[in-house]
Amino acid sequence: MGDTLAAVQAGEPVRTPLRRHISDLKRRLYWCGAVFLVACVVTFTYADEMIAWLKKPYSDDLIFYAPTEAIFAAIKVALLGGITLTMPVMLYHLWRFFEPALLPGERRWIVPFLAIASGFFAMGAAFANFVIVPLALQFMLQFGVDRALIPQIGVGLYVDFNVKFLLTFGFAFEMPLIITLLSRLRVITPDLLARYRKHAIMVNLILSAILTPTSDLFNLLLMAGPLIVLYEIGILSARLFGRPPARPPTEEEIQADVPAGTAGRRVV
Repeated sequence: MGDTLAAVQAGEPVRTPLRRHISDLKRRLYWCGAVFLVACVVTFTYADEMIAWLKKPYSDDLIFYAPTEAIFAAIKVALLGGITLTMPVMLYHLWRFFEPALLPGERRWIVPFLAIASGFFAMGAAFANFVIVPLALQFMLQFGVDRALIPQIGVGLYVDFNVKFLLTFGFAFEMPLIITLLSRLRVITPDLLARYRKHAIMVNLILSAILTPTSDLFNLLLMAGPLIVLYEIGILSARLFGRPPARPPTEEEIQADVPAGTAGRRVV
């Protein structure tokens, strides 16, 4: 109120709370974008090492068909590295954006939140690279070998295949944490999530069909299965850790609890 009055007296335009939130969101998005660009430039210099790490599930050599395929593959892994390095910064600004809705005692959880969220993203990417991608490759390559076909994979298609899986599972592993946070903010409840479980399974199947690099049923289930499990883990986490903190009683509620005969009486 004081800031608004001072702005009016100074002849400055008064910003509504919605405009302040939008302005704050834009400023944080600019920060995240700038850090992301810097991180992509840094990770581009390590593109060879990152492609070698992605190539671990595939034992044969990668080839390229077009003159620009190799450099575009390096750009894709640089984008993956940029997102990974920028993840703590994005999570920090996400926390600061929702911080006004938190109680003072909850604001001290920012460091554990950043550590847990970054760890979950790394776990999701590692799980995709060492579990999901090898299973998907083994199934698809064996399907072609059984039909007397010789596999030769281009580096661009291989990197694109891996990056989609890694990013999808990296963000998917944040689902339990996001569900728990939204439950503490009273946006959703575990009972609501459990009630719409069938709808969530359908949404996960649709998202998996869109995000899966291939259109076969095996890879779709490889992606949809963990998403459904993470959704159930999110419901369990919301029940255990997502209970909203007790709201302090308002002045009206305190006055309503005081007996009428003692409302104006002074206690000595």
